[in-house]
Amino acid sequence: MSLASPAKPQAPSMTARMWALLFLLGIIWGGSFFSVSIAVKEIPPLTLVLLRVAIAAAALHLYLLARGPSFALARPYAGWFVLLALLNNVVPFSLMFIGQTAIGAGLASVLNATTPFWTLILVGLVFRMEKPGLNKLLGVVIGIAGTAVMIGPGLAAGIGGPVWAKLALIGTALSYAFSFIVSRRFAALPPILVATGQLTASTVMMIPIALYSDGFDGFLHASAGAWTATLALALVATAFAYLIFFELIRTAGQSNTSLVTMITPVSAVLLGAVFLGERLELFELAGMALIGLGLVTIDGRLFSRRKAAAPA
Repeated sequence: MSLASPAKPQAPSMTARMWALLFLLGIIWGGSFFSVSIAVKEIPPLTLVLLRVAIAAAALHLYLLARGPSFALARPYAGWFVLLALLNNVVPFSLMFIGQTAIGAGLASVLNATTPFWTLILVGLVFRMEKPGLNKLLGVVIGIAGTAVMIGPGLAAGIGGPVWAKLALIGTALSYAFSFIVSRRFAALPPILVATGQLTASTVMMIPIALYSDGFDGFLHASAGAWTATLALALVATAFAYLIFFELIRTAGQSNTSLVTMITPVSAVLLGAVFLGERLELFELAGMALIGLGLVTIDGRLFSRRKAAAPA
């Protein structure tokens, strides 16, 4: 059974709406770091993953019951939902947690930001689902470099970690890249059904994992603050965010949607500066500028206009 959809000659062009949704998703996932940092102090990581996907899945099922469409439309895709949940939730979340026990957050962020690179290779060269242009390849390289510059000292501090930990984070990025391939199998379904199916499958798989790791009382003594952070993580950064994510997959394509992994660290730094009073360093601003240049290069329209305006 092939994962690939029929070949596409060119990756979809990004419209203003697609860019707006991509940046909104990056802001939401950038803000999720605040919720995670609060909740994980009182709730074990694997239990937190279970709560995140389970609450999000429950919320989406309640919405479907109240407003529709019927979840019965998604049942023929049950096997694909299991694969999508593994690649987009269970495997990357676990690998990221394991890897970050041995390397710094800076290096982990850069390795995770290579997701668009691996997605371009899989989508464009392996499965030939899209034909990435030179501007997109160049833009991804610039964006990854910008992420490395933005992390700055945090990256330098984590470079000396063990090889297995770095491979775990590369595995995280690869898992996300493969999830983009699988997600095209759901092109006929509304994004809310895809998000609900994925999170339901993730919940079923995470229950035995979390119980084996943390037992039945992994969250019983959490404070109101930890629960508030967990609810924000589940309802906003998971349920709502995945509705945007799968809408982008449907309209913008896999490689374009994967660019969110370059926007997320920028939004996390900016949100920290705005709401926590954290100081922005010069290297962070330089890295953000490079990431912006990378995104402009990927979009390509600015350079096309300049070329068209140049005298013959």
